Amino acid sequence: MLAKTPSTKAQGQAMPVPAIPKRLYSIAEAAVYLGRTVWAVREMLWAGKIPFVKDGRRLLLDIRDMDTWIESSKTQISS
Repeated sequence: MLAKTPSTKAQGQAMPVPAIPKRLYSIAEAAVYLGRTVWAVREMLWAGKIPFVKDGRRLLLDIRDMDTWIESSKTQISS
């Protein structure tokens, strides 16, 4: 038999909301994430280097696409 645990709501406290990781970033947020300027990110979008989601007039970047671009842009110098 399972023992009942008191809920936080019963104790008069608000239920904590679990943090949901953010997936879509604005151009300004993406610039911070990528370490680039806002205009550099815009130029990357116009050049088709990173795909984006268009929501009305807003352009949003998927963090997975940004991570993919970072991985594909890595180079290694061999001696």
